[in-house]
Amino acid sequence: MSTAIDIDALLDDAASRVVVCCGSGGVGKTTTAAALAVRAAERGRRTVVLTIDPARRLAQALGLRELSNHPKQVKVDGFEPKGELWAMMLDMRRTFDDMVRVHAGPERAQQLLQNPFYQTISTSFSGTQEYMAMEKLGQLAATDEWDLIVVDTPPSRSALDFLDAPTRLSSALDGRMIRLLTGPAKAGGWGLRKVVSAGFSMFAKAVSTIIGGQLLADASSFMQAFDSMFGGFRERARKTAELLRSSGTSFLVVAAPEPDALREASYFVERLAGESMPLAGLVANRTHPVLAQLSAAEALAAAESLVKSETAAPLAEAVLRLHADRVVLADRENRLLARFTLAHPEVPLARVPALAGDVHDLDGLRDIGTKLVSG
Repeated sequence: MSTAIDIDALLDDAASRVVVCCGSGGVGKTTTAAALAVRAAERGRRTVVLTIDPARRLAQALGLRELSNHPKQVKVDGFEPKGELWAMMLDMRRTFDDMVRVHAGPERAQQLLQNPFYQTISTSFSGTQEYMAMEKLGQLAATDEWDLIVVDTPPSRSALDFLDAPTRLSSALDGRMIRLLTGPAKAGGWGLRKVVSAGFSMFAKAVSTIIGGQLLADASSFMQAFDSMFGGFRERARKTAELLRSSGTSFLVVAAPEPDALREASYFVERLAGESMPLAGLVANRTHPVLAQLSAAEALAAAESLVKSETAAPLAEAVLRLHADRVVLADRENRLLARFTLAHPEVPLARVPALAGDVHDLDGLRDIGTKLVSG
């Protein structure tokens, strides 16, 4: 049987600097990240939460009209934490632009920002959002302004994308590609096609959006300008990877008690172990615990008895049938989680019961935080 995650110990530990909430899409990562940040701030830590969710749900839950690409302090009536709570939402293009301005001189930066090839890859390059999420994390960590940074990872088909993004994006723009594109006369169109056909799928998507003979000139101009800042780009990717593996970082894998989500969570746990990244545990979100000590068979039998009795009690009958359904659902979830625990007995577990409605305010986030601790 797995142990419970000690959420408060994780949030209170002064050595704990980064908590990354990860998992497949639609499992509640954004809400979990926000609830952790609220609880950390109320327990005295200067906390910032970084969300990648474009739906603005985090801003609404925190009582803010909107979030920007830079941290904004949460100050709303009734919220007086011992520490501080700040929040931001990743703007992928602005983060990429800021990175260019930092690494390139003013003239080179202007060349890059106006280049059509850059304008394409900065918004549609596969992996760009994941890389920029990690870039922004690196920026926040480098300022040393925060006691704790809570990260809500990007929604993507694979929950592993953000782990690979720094390496994939820097590898796609490696020295070999630079040599090909900065020497078009030597490489020619064949060289460019060879790069694309060699498996650079991220590059292919960007290329497909640019048509005509201008492609090679734009790409070559981009890479010539980018060459001057390439070393800084890869160095930041390396530092981000080191940050993710440091003892001050913890990963929380968030999953719904469903086969597909737990299968991906299991794969994620194994990948984190293989990458020597510190795992704090699994958050089983939206579970359905049984609220009364009555088996499904007993509940159904009682409902049938009411149907046959002379005194009609439709409400009681409906409640009994709902309870029977709940017991069946809880048993199914327990079997799935037991299977996960059997495969990963070393992974601590927290269960968060499903709420009646969506979380839309600070009280709801506090409630999630309490359930994370008690689960």
